[in-house]
Amino acid sequence: MATTMLTQLRSITKVVQGSKQMEGAGVQICRTIGSQGGLRVDPYLMLDELKLPAKAAFAGFPDHPHRGFETCSIMLEGEIEHRDSVGNKGVIRPGGVQWMTAGRGIIHSEMPRPTEGILHGFQLWINLPAKDKMCKPRYQDYQASDIPIATGEGVSVRVMAGESLGTVGPIKMRNPGMLLDVRLSPNATLKQSVPSDWNGFCYVYAGSGTVSGSAAKIEQALLMGAGDHVEAVAGAGSDGMRFLLIAGRPIGEPIVQHGPFVMNTREEIQQAFTDYQVWQLLAWVVDRL
Repeated sequence: MATTMLTQLRSITKVVQGSKQMEGAGVQICRTIGSQGGLRVDPYLMLDELKLPAKAAFAGFPDHPHRGFETCSIMLEGEIEHRDSVGNKGVIRPGGVQWMTAGRGIIHSEMPRPTEGILHGFQLWINLPAKDKMCKPRYQDYQASDIPIATGEGVSVRVMAGESLGTVGPIKMRNPGMLLDVRLSPNATLKQSVPSDWNGFCYVYAGSGTVSGSAAKIEQALLMGAGDHVEAVAGAGSDGMRFLLIAGRPIGEPIVQHGPFVMNTREEIQQAFTDYQVWQLLAWVVDRL
């Protein structure tokens, strides 16, 4: 594979400090993208980090709908069981990733399994272009052994989607993008190419350091400016620095969002609510047959 010449470092244009809030049936999360009055990084709509004792998250995220976008659930520790309205079910285990294309609509639940220790993971929401918003729902499930790891000097990158250090991730994205879990030893450096016409950000979940020369601390999202690459340097602390690097080609379409429905017009949102009410009624009838 030919080596691309990197010429412009992508500076950090904004740092978003995560804010704690309750979601689901009373589970605390830390949100960066999607907070502050709807801050988005096209095509990414939201990023939540879930990190708390597994027993404290038992209420989980009961049945709820989605339409018009995709979700990516990443587990570092603990287990989440998911079930949906069309009979799909499975368990996301430590190191596992689930990519769900909600498309025209799905109702599902995400419930922590009773385990000891910490439940630690992320959920990313990814917009769909208008042409794909009503596509058939689809799942891509990967356990830790399915995610390739690229390595360098003091560098380990779990490549979920896109490419890093010559390694390509398995997730098939409808809109071109990159999803990396980067782990740097103390003082280690990673230079990562990011296409100049993509938007992107880094989210630090352990340790500290710098990204393109800007200080990077835990529970912060650092939004990238123009350029073709970023350079991350871990601090000298024992944790080094661990972060998600997320980037993608912007869709550039109007977004109308109401909770779990993300469409292009208010009329489409109204239709989503109408359809959801029909789904609920049908489920009520079927449950009593």
